[in-house]
Amino acid sequence: MIVALTIVRYPKKYIPFAFLAMAIHRFPLWMNKKCTFYKLLGCGKNGTFDIHPDYQQWGLLSVWNQEEDFIQFSQQSFLSKWWKAFCNEKFQIICEPVESHGKWSGFEPFGKPKMKGHEGMVGVLTRATIRPTKLKSFWNNVPKVAAIMGQSKGFITSIGIGEAPFFMQATFSIWESLEDVKKFAYRDKEHAKVIQLTREQDWYSEELFARFKILKSEGTLNGADPLKP
Repeated sequence: MIVALTIVRYPKKYIPFAFLAMAIHRFPLWMNKKCTFYKLLGCGKNGTFDIHPDYQQWGLLSVWNQEEDFIQFSQQSFLSKWWKAFCNEKFQIICEPVESHGKWSGFEPFGKPKMKGHEGMVGVLTRATIRPTKLKSFWNNVPKVAAIMGQSKGFITSIGIGEAPFFMQATFSIWESLEDVKKFAYRDKEHAKVIQLTREQDWYSEELFARFKILKSEGTLNGADPLKP
């Protein structure tokens, strides 16, 4: 199984085509039987959970049994031709699930992998549907967590993605090593407090955490390849 995260950027004049894509791109994805799971996504402005959407930047997360199936899709599909016609930037990460727990729209899209001994860069997906009554508490704590993550050792970059503004949010972050991820997730006191709040106050009606081995990337994000020194 491989997972691909594609982030594209539209010029301002083509923003209407970005919204149109969210409506029509689901049909060729749904018809492609080699794609086992997909989500068309909006993006936040600041690289993490963000209440302010970036109407120029959009994403697609897709899951495939074989890398060859995704390569064929990325080269020949209606979506790839659309992106070439209307987008001025594309960044793509291909990765392999290492660990996953939780659900996304009632599914376990990455199965239940338990890969051990992973070395090198790590991708982390944190995704949640926030209960309407907990939105205020959630958004009050987001800036604090984002600031901590951005200053943490081994942090490379992050992308704020989501299916809907305000209450369906996700972050895909990339780290230099698994040890750096663990230090941020479990040893940072402020981050630990926020995690505790999510449990005590039951913020989420659905959540998913997944970790990935980064296999390759291509393209640029905001003018640069974040995975290259």
